[in-house]
Amino acid sequence: MEYEIELEELDCTKELGEKPVIVAGPCSAESEKQVMETAGKLKEMGISIYRAGVWKPRTRPGSFEGMGPKALPWLRKVKRELGLKIAIEVAQPAHIFEALKYDIDIFWIGARTTVNPFFVQDLADAMKGLDNPVFVKNPVNPDLNLWIGAFERLSRAGIKKLAAIHRGFSYFGLTRFRNVPQWEIPIELHRRLPKLPILTDPSHICGRRDLLKEVSQEAMDLNFTGLFIESHINPDVALSDKDQQLTPDGLKKMLDELVIRKEEILDKDLLSKLQRYRKQIDMLDDELMDVLEKRMQIAEKIGAYKKENDITIFQTTRWNEIVGKRLIQAVEKRLSEEFVDKVFRAIHQESIKKQNKIMNE
Repeated sequence: MEYEIELEELDCTKELGEKPVIVAGPCSAESEKQVMETAGKLKEMGISIYRAGVWKPRTRPGSFEGMGPKALPWLRKVKRELGLKIAIEVAQPAHIFEALKYDIDIFWIGARTTVNPFFVQDLADAMKGLDNPVFVKNPVNPDLNLWIGAFERLSRAGIKKLAAIHRGFSYFGLTRFRNVPQWEIPIELHRRLPKLPILTDPSHICGRRDLLKEVSQEAMDLNFTGLFIESHINPDVALSDKDQQLTPDGLKKMLDELVIRKEEILDKDLLSKLQRYRKQIDMLDDELMDVLEKRMQIAEKIGAYKKENDITIFQTTRWNEIVGKRLIQAVEKRLSEEFVDKVFRAIHQESIKKQNKIMNE
């Protein structure tokens, strides 16, 4: 699929710094003292981009919704006195116009804004002619095309310095995370737009400090560009999202413990061995495709038999039998039950589609 977007890869040494890029700062700019003290500590760590919420879209009214324009002079002070680039969230054109008065460097578009193409278009129109980098968080719901559509709208407006922020997706049900990562979505985004930098926001994925290192390491293992993470000088008294913020010292400890793996394989022996494994994978994938083809051919025969004898396509007892048996095998074969369940549900849906086509020919 072709996209209406022409991405120029960000000059990481100039705009963001070398990988892994770390964008850090408090969930909300709460006071000049809090903003300056946090920024000072982060600068000591070598952080060069400071993020802070000015306008905070909250789920319910009555929650702390940010200091608004009052916070912008504090952030300008961070830029002038400490030399950090400043990133803030914008959700309305008015936010952009206010931020430009205070020389804000980077804008990010939040998940609740990305989900609405009208809002994104309004922001894109307001940003025409600007050279500021723009980061776009994934929409709240797991809709990859909606996420890509936001980049297309910004690109049409002439904005070329773009980056994605992966902050997880809403999920109704029990989960360890505040927003489930669904890594397959940013991975697919990278496949489709390989020049687009992707930062992971472990703070909003996790919602709690004890999971931050795990999620951050996974982002590094996937070779994402870096992290977009919350840090507060005193998280226990933070006015928003206190449970997911690290102190600067806590952030430094976590970053020091992350393993940054090699992006390229320069050793010929290592590369040769990896290629041998890849050939084995390719052969197994070919076999898997042949097996799937044969399975679907039998499903079509079953569909024809059901049609001849006026039998419904979906048989609950048979489906429960398949699922139960394969999940037991998943445990025996050290495969994830979730993975096996997804695979067989996809196979079952394809079988139903083929049988339905036969039924209605």
